[in-house]
Amino acid sequence: METTNKLKDINEVLDFLYSEFPQCFKQKDGIKPLKVGIFKDIAERIEGSDKVSKTQVRQALRKYTSNWRYLEAVTKHEFRIDLDGKDAEKVEQEHIEHAQKALEESRAKMAKRKKPQRPRQDGDTKSYKKKGPAHPRSGDKNAKVNKKPAPQQAKRSSGKVEPLPANEVKVNNKVKVKLGQALVNATITEVNKDEVHVELVTGMQVKTKADSLYIV
Repeated sequence: METTNKLKDINEVLDFLYSEFPQCFKQKDGIKPLKVGIFKDIAERIEGSDKVSKTQVRQALRKYTSNWRYLEAVTKHEFRIDLDGKDAEKVEQEHIEHAQKALEESRAKMAKRKKPQRPRQDGDTKSYKKKGPAHPRSGDKNAKVNKKPAPQQAKRSSGKVEPLPANEVKVNNKVKVKLGQALVNATITEVNKDEVHVELVTGMQVKTKADSLYIV
């Protein structure tokens, strides 16, 4: 039986990109924003490779472009680079803003994980500071406090968002993709029936469904 030489771990795939395209991919120092559509360039260069698949490259790109150092690079550099490290298109302002937002959210999540909230205990409240109205005792039947939760207000979007027509689900088309509650600008890179691959403004690769795409 033939043994497969394909890499399995995403970090190994990243190491492959570092060694294969050293002018483009950096581990720490010298990271720069990647050219929009870089996945297609990589796919062409590694065509027929027995080490990595296109799916693995997508996963590695997703990890690389969500790294804090990469997001910071998007906010600091004027131009994106191609696989040979040469300047490509200019980094647009909306891409910078999106990277800043992603960086803030990522850091906030990390801080929340590192510092879990300490559960509040009754003994933590100092009695001498209580000068307000006395709390009703559990035995007092007439002193019932009924607090009704505030009705949840439906979120209204500032503008009407149109779903992307089926005939516009094409490679290279500019779209908005729904990620959680947010709509993010992206470019379609691959269409496989109802499964669509898009590249976000930060360079991150995302797999989604056609019904999650909207007109820009």
